[in-house]
Formats: sequence, structure tokens, C-alpha cells
Amino acid sequence: MGGKPEILRTEEEDIEVVAGAPGHDQTVTRALSYRPDVVVIDVDGGQNGALGTSQELTTRLPECRTLLVAGSATPDFLRLALALALRVAGLVGKNGPCAILAQGVRKVAAGERFIDPQLALRALCSAESPLTSREREVLRLAADGTPTREIAERLALSVGTVRNHLNAVSRKTGARNRIDAIRIARESGWL
Repeated sequence: MGGKPEILRTEEEDIEVVAGAPGHDQTVTRALSYRPDVVVIDVDGGQNGALGTSQELTTRLPECRTLLVAGSATPDFLRLALALALRVAGLVGKNGPCAILAQGVRKVAAGERFIDPQLALRALCSAESPLTSREREVLRLAADGTPTREIAERLALSVGTVRNHLNAVSRKTGARNRIDAIRIARESGWL
């Protein structure tokens, strides 16, 4: 780190990649060293980490703008990231065309905000989650195949409370069972 950055080649002649960071914790350090115009942050490394990194960059390197790249972000997260208070300059989808990412970098570097139209549509068209954060947490663990007893242990809950949360999720989503609730929550972007 430090000194002259090694410029990585891209397909875009007007975009230079000066550094990469394996995690959110190193992103700020490298950004402070290289002082880029735009930092692209992978949301799938952890949504809270991505937002925290963006906020820290805004505080410590205000001239640097952030562009979040999201693959599996929930509509609730997308709405949060789009909130002006977080000062995220742009948001693009990971599974979209490369041209969208390049367009996003250019717009953000020019001082504009850029939102991938597909992500914006997903955020605007989805219903707000009827699930509480605890219900989503329990359902997420259940979706990973975690047994009820282990969910209870991990979250410091009783087995009965975990079952109550899963029943509430099924009721709120109109699901027939836990598997159906997981499917509905995923398709709705709540999980």
C-alpha cells in the first residue's frame, strides 16, 4: 500500500481500477491510501458491513463516493441503501450487464446518483415485509436447514418460542408449512 497504485486493466478505457480489498475492513484503509473517486462495495460480503463501510468512507474521505453492488439484497435493504441519509451514491445489481456497472461508476464519479433500474423496480414493487426482524432471523436459520433446537440455542430462545415464530411466519405469509414460508419469503425478497 501507499505509493503509486498498480492500475488494473478493465474493458472500459476511461475507468481505472487501482485496488481491490478482500473485505469491508480493508476497504476503508485502501481507499484512504489510494484516494479513488469511487469505491465499489460488494453488498453480498455483508449488508451491514457494506453500509457501515459506505458511512465510514463518507466521514473519513468525503470526496470519495460509493457504489454498492448487490446480488441478493432484500427490497428492505435496497430501500435503506437508497435513503439519502446513508449517502450511498449508487446501487447496481450483481447479475446485470457489465455495462450497467460501468455506467454506474461513470455517473457516480461525475457526482450524480445512479440506481440500476432493475433494482429500483424491485425495491419499489415489492411489498414491505410483514415479518419482524426476529422472525426473519429464525426463518433464515430454518432456511439454512438449522434444526429448531439449534435455532433456539443460537438465538438464546426456548424451542417453543422458535416454533411460535415459525408459526407466525407461516400465518403472516399465508404459507402451508415452513418450506412454503421460506419460498414465499425468498420470492418476496423478505429473506
